[in-house]
Amino acid sequence: MPRMRGPLRLLLPFATLVALALPGAAAAADKPSAKTLYYEGASGRYLMDGAWLFRLDPGNRGLGSGWHRSGSRAGWSTVRVPNVWNLGDDSPASMIGGVGWYRKDFSLPDASRALEWAVRFESVNYRSRVWLNGRRVGSNRGAYIPFEFRLNGLKRRGTNRLVIRVDSKRRPTDFPPSGLSTSGVPTGGWWNYSGLQREVYLKRLNVVDWKSVRVIPRLACARCTASVQVRAIVRNVRGSAQGVRITGNFGSRRLNLGSRSISRNGVASFSTTFRMRRPRVWSPARPFLYNVNLRASAGGRSVGSYRLRTGIRSIRVSSDGHLILNGQRVNLRGVGVHEDSKEQGFAVDNAFRQRLVTETKAAGATLMRTHYPMHPYTHEIASREGVMIWSEVPVYAIKTANLAKNLVTTLAAKELEKNIIANQNHPSVLLWSIANELSARPGPTQANYIKNAVRQAKALDPSRPVGLAVAGYPTVGCQKAYRPLDVIGINDYFGWYPGPGGLVFDRAKLSAYLDGVRACYPRQAVMVTEFGAEANRDGPVEEKGTWAFQQDFVNFHLATYASKSWLSGAVYWALNEFRVRPGWEGGNPRPNPPLHQKGLLRYGDFTRKPAWSDLQRNYAATKQFG
Repeated sequence: MPRMRGPLRLLLPFATLVALALPGAAAAADKPSAKTLYYEGASGRYLMDGAWLFRLDPGNRGLGSGWHRSGSRAGWSTVRVPNVWNLGDDSPASMIGGVGWYRKDFSLPDASRALEWAVRFESVNYRSRVWLNGRRVGSNRGAYIPFEFRLNGLKRRGTNRLVIRVDSKRRPTDFPPSGLSTSGVPTGGWWNYSGLQREVYLKRLNVVDWKSVRVIPRLACARCTASVQVRAIVRNVRGSAQGVRITGNFGSRRLNLGSRSISRNGVASFSTTFRMRRPRVWSPARPFLYNVNLRASAGGRSVGSYRLRTGIRSIRVSSDGHLILNGQRVNLRGVGVHEDSKEQGFAVDNAFRQRLVTETKAAGATLMRTHYPMHPYTHEIASREGVMIWSEVPVYAIKTANLAKNLVTTLAAKELEKNIIANQNHPSVLLWSIANELSARPGPTQANYIKNAVRQAKALDPSRPVGLAVAGYPTVGCQKAYRPLDVIGINDYFGWYPGPGGLVFDRAKLSAYLDGVRACYPRQAVMVTEFGAEANRDGPVEEKGTWAFQQDFVNFHLATYASKSWLSGAVYWALNEFRVRPGWEGGNPRPNPPLHQKGLLRYGDFTRKPAWSDLQRNYAATKQFG
């Protein structure tokens, strides 16, 4: 037998795992549950819960010490999804990422041949390839955003096998990008949790597949008549043309979005616009939600529905540079959050998401921010409980040379589009943030990205502002590249990090710096999108990393913001501690890597640090609306 060389030899483990993925006669199968972990969406969603199987790819090196093991079936270990396989592994190899395989045996909830089926992944980190019964279904790139594949070749009765290959190794062109520190340690804005980070659904498709439903409210003032557009885009999944009609309701108002003949596998848009006098306006003080239900019919019978809850409100920036909510100026106070827990990593459950919102409100905050689109359930809680969200895509710290690549800008545009389509119906979303901490001196490459991203966001959703978060450095000066933006977020670490050449070492320079920002951008709303200091121990107020230093830092910065009547808000970074990367020190002389310890709630048990009370007292005393 000839010796294998080159690519054929390298592909052997991959081919072996695909072969193992084929259904076996003795395989046990689950029937997905008729339930969802969040409200908004199409009918016919089934949670793919129960037991999954997982194994690391044989090609991994140095991985596996922290991933979950319980039971075994021919080398596969039993897990529950969501699942991240490197939970508890703080090694550099874990941060770099690797390749893992997930397998799910299932039977269809309904064997009717009149139905089609799809699979929906809420978040997979980072590159995924999917097979059904040994046949390739599709692939995806990117985390935090849902994606779907139609499933062909299903067994109507008996066992189907779904296999997902997950590659979590990041590249310099990914969101966020990979990199190495000067000491050779892998970097990143937050921990690179590997796996199926959020839940998976099986979707029943009866004639139509709901591609998107978007509700766009327009409201000039809190007492004005509202104009509301409801738009649905559906695909015909049948093998022949179908006549489809969509009707529904917005609260007590009946809707008729019209009828269309849709060709085989064709896509059609249905929409209606109506006016509503004296709407019940959504605000953090009174977060009123309207129930919206749409129904699709074909051949005189119902073939599917879509439901959501939304609100009518107005968010804009005034000509003199103030963020306006329902006709009132705002001075929001917020917190950064991360979906990261000691027990679950990034694969957190709804109880953890509820805790984040509850603790946000307890601190007196009315705004949450993180660096990636949050889970749909987080948006739903926030909308229901009156907390706003700075919704950001993870275009974080991308080097200009990479941002100049067509592939990167194309993928960034897709991230933004998917985030808007997925989360636009939530009134909790304050604005769309297109990036965080790109080059502090934007050249033509970044200027083009900003201009095109703002144009894209406005076309998809004209009802919200568009923002960008930037590192706050005093010598940067005014930047023409920021002109298309509605909101500029400043990440302020004066008095904590030294900054380039010690630019932000002296916190006494903060007030003049903020005034300079305002002078540069008088017609745009300005917010502080980050400020914070690490704390993990007792000690004197002069020593970085102590509870006392963090308290003094919080009080100084909030007092400075209070003196700026033009400021539209400030966000403490962060509410909860989370994992960042190996060797993380965050400016703390006595760090506890990989933990980011600027959080006011300690990792694992959410114990409040002393500075939490200082923040809460200040937030409660701040007039955030009107």
